[in-house]
Amino acid sequence: MTIDLHTHSTASDGLDSPPDLVRRAAAAGLAVVALTDHDTTAGLGQAAQALPRGLVLVPGAEISCYVQVGDRQIALHVLAYLFDPAEPAFAAVRAEIRDHRATRARRMVELLAADGHPVRWERVCALAAGTVGRPHVAAAMVEAGLVPTIDAAFSRSWIGAGGPYHVGKQQPDVWRTLALIRAAGGVSVFAHPFASRRGVTVGPDVIERMAAAGLHGLEVDHPDHDGDERRRLRALAADLDLVTTGSSDYHGASKPQGLGAETTARDAYERLVTTATGATPVAG
Repeated sequence: MTIDLHTHSTASDGLDSPPDLVRRAAAAGLAVVALTDHDTTAGLGQAAQALPRGLVLVPGAEISCYVQVGDRQIALHVLAYLFDPAEPAFAAVRAEIRDHRATRARRMVELLAADGHPVRWERVCALAAGTVGRPHVAAAMVEAGLVPTIDAAFSRSWIGAGGPYHVGKQQPDVWRTLALIRAAGGVSVFAHPFASRRGVTVGPDVIERMAAAGLHGLEVDHPDHDGDERRRLRALAADLDLVTTGSSDYHGASKPQGLGAETTARDAYERLVTTATGATPVAG
């Protein structure tokens, strides 16, 4: 039973439409796929309608949040699964995050344009089939020839943290995020927690506090985790009685990993499903 619990569609920053994504998942031999677009459930209806026979869809979202460690705010992503998408408090927070993401992206474009760089808001919007965000600004920068790759756009020279065209995020802290997911009947998994190549990460002490606040699992097997990071996370999960998951974090051709590049064990998946009360998986 091949299970991939972290994928993105054009509803956020993936390149495949929700129907195409579930069709690709079935073709890749997956039995279960979770659609976890950033801070939105907008693609889930289309994905469910196009679901091939034999494939199970897990409704989810990847929630942007932060944790305060001393005088520093560290950005985190929490995967929320099987929550009630209509629960008003959580729905309102997701809408606020999405609205700010678009405002933030527009301000980055304004800063680029003010320095004479040929990036236009209309083109950024055209590149985004769903919610506009920083990846779409980066894509427009690549298209305009300012940078060779999206990763280069995310550097400190451009729209990365500390860069001249960077604009900060507005998002909830992790404690509120975990409480919202739980109140909506969902289960939570900390996405790529030790992926140091992405930037600053938190230590085991923060994860222990997250577990005490209701975190259900850790995404251990992820393309951005090396062997040592996986080993340390697996040991921490065992100490804290957290579920361990594996996921591709699939975005389409913009990233090298394909669907099913990393997978979740069946018993871990079933533990998440039986714990959730907000929604159920959808069978094709």
